[in-house]
Order: sequence, then C-alpha cells, then structure tokens
Amino acid sequence: MIAQMDLKVLCLTELLVDQPVRKIMAEGDGGGFCLLPNHVDYVAVLPAGLLIFESITGEEHCLAIDEGILVKQGAAVWVSVRNAVRGDNLDDLQQAVQAQFTQLDEQEERARSMLARLESSIVRDFIDLGGAL
Repeated sequence: MIAQMDLKVLCLTELLVDQPVRKIMAEGDGGGFCLLPNHVDYVAVLPAGLLIFESITGEEHCLAIDEGILVKQGAAVWVSVRNAVRGDNLDDLQQAVQAQFTQLDEQEERARSMLARLESSIVRDFIDLGGAL
C-alpha cells in the first residue's frame, strides 16, 4: 500500500515543487478531481486554475497554474505547466499572480514595441532597395 505520492511540478524554466504529498486536488477539462496515493494511474489536461496539494505533514499548499498536463503513474505524479505561482494561502497567491501578470504585460508590451520597430525597419530597407509595396 502506497502511503504517499511524489509530486513534481515543472515549469518551463524551473522545478517548482519536488516533495512527497498525501493528496492532490485540481481541475481538469472534465471537472475537479482528487488524487490519493492508491488512485489508479491517471492523465489529465489542466486548464488555468488552482492546484492544491497536502504535504505529508498535513499542510495545504496552493499553486496558481497556467494550462498544462498531469500524469500519475504509481506513486509518481508529474505536472508540467507553462507558468505557476506558489502561495501558502489564497490571498498571498492572488497578490503574487497579479504581480506576475503585471510583469508579463510589461514584457509583452516591450516585445510588441520592438517587433513594430523591426517591421518598420524592414519596410524602410525594402523601399530603399527600390521595392514596391
């Protein structure tokens, strides 16, 4: 009988969680679900939302996740997501998510601005070469 699961949550750039857990709760495309140690092997597509897990000491932890996938095989559970933010309670998590979204919005705005400059530079160079639009 398996008394715990080994949870690994992987983001694009880091391993966010790597610890033994007693319970994992999340929402998949088919609705909410809960995984316990003796649950059958399972695969779920995860939309953006919350992933909540209980450590072996009984503490509950929350992750705000972007879309991803969850795979449970035996005692191992892997969750691979684009982005995730960890928080000890929902208030802290909400503040962390808002801060991250603000940062991502600023990065996207800078990227759009650089792309627009690159496009106009290419058009100018094309016109200088005698091309017609």
